[in-house]
Order: sequence, then structure tokens, then C-alpha cells
Amino acid sequence: MVGPVHIKARRGDVAERVVVAGDPARVEQLAKMLESPRLVNTNRGFLVYTGLYRGVPVSVAVHGVGHPSSMLVVEELAMLGARVVVRFGTCGAMVKGLRIGDVVIPTAAAYHPGGAFYQYLRDYICMATAPHFEVLKTLVEEVQKAGINYVVGPIVSSDAFYAEDPEFVKRWTSRGIVAVEMECAGLFMLGAMRGLKTGSVLMVSDSLVEELGFATAEELKTYVEKVSKAVLEAIVRVNP
Repeated sequence: MVGPVHIKARRGDVAERVVVAGDPARVEQLAKMLESPRLVNTNRGFLVYTGLYRGVPVSVAVHGVGHPSSMLVVEELAMLGARVVVRFGTCGAMVKGLRIGDVVIPTAAAYHPGGAFYQYLRDYICMATAPHFEVLKTLVEEVQKAGINYVVGPIVSSDAFYAEDPEFVKRWTSRGIVAVEMECAGLFMLGAMRGLKTGSVLMVSDSLVEELGFATAEELKTYVEKVSKAVLEAIVRVNP
């Protein structure tokens, strides 16, 4: 396999433990929580910072939106030495009772086969995609410790942000799905295929079953502060 072509960094620039997010503003906020953060990539807007958290090397990286973008970033981070990858993202709630800034911790991610998945799997199958248990357990423990309202359950990763109509919601909620986002299924699949320990914490930014509005990055900032601390506390506990 060729070396990284989008993340212009060298081995040693990226830590074994990496927190990834779609929003550059969230990655910048996370980087400020690290000791001595240094910017190791700006190419293509895929910002990557590496620093220390509680004395442990941690990187934070932008993965963009959707599977094609996020999966190429995870592949390249793995080429550069990443062994534990946690997505700190946002999601649309699909169960009632969740509020803006509450958290969903996925136990698995469903998806529509095709696209990136067909190219990786060479078959129209719905492969089981799930986080690594050690990562999942540690994330749940740290979110509990932080006193954050959360649910644990299966989610769906959708490739089409604006295709989520009432029928979409009805179909997926009837299958027990608790939230929708755009990257976890690909992350978990690569975890299984590449031997990475993966997991995710998703903050609720809107709801498809209640009227909550849509929270902007600015409006989520205070929630990010609290949740990101739990994510960082968790990732440094996981053995690469």
C-alpha cells in the first residue's frame, strides 16, 4: 500500500491514540486541551495536532464528512502509527428524551451497503460493524463519571445528510436504532479489518423525533468542553 497522500506527516508525528472529528472547530478546541500541542498536518484541511494528555501522547484529527473522507483519514492515520481511534462526533437523536449536548455511545453501526462499503468488501453485504469492547467500556465509564446524560445503543451511518425523511426515521427506529450520523460504520469496519481499537462518542446536535432545532458548533462549545474531557480520559486508559 502507498504511504499517506492526504496527511503530509511522518511516522512519529501521529500518536498511537487519536481522537477524530468531522468539524475543524471541535478539533481546534480539543487541541487546546492537550499539553504542548503541535500542528503536524494542514494539507487538504485535515488538521492533525499531537500533544500530551496526562503525560500520554494523543493526536486529534479532522476526518471530514461522510465515509469516503473519514475512511481515507483513518487509513492514513493507521499508516502513520495510530492504533486506537475514537470518533468524537455529533448525531441526530432518534429516540425521545435526548436533549442538545446529551451523548450517544454506539454499540454498533448499521448502514446501506454500496459505495465505499462495496469497494472494501466486494459484496453487497451488511457486515457487522461494532466498536472495540475495551474502548466502548472505557468510554461508558468516563461518560458516567462526568455525569453526562447518555444512552448506549445501535446507530445508523447514513451517506446522505439531506435524504433523512419521515420514512427513513420510521424504518430505522422500528429496527431499534437510537441515532443517525455519517461515519461510525466505516470507522468500526476499518477497526476490524486493520486491527485498530475503535469507538465513538456522539453529542446530540438535533433530533429526528422531537423538535430541538439544530445546534451550531458555537452552541455546542460548552458541551464539547465537558464531553471531550471524558473522551480524552478514556482514550489514555486504552492500551494500543
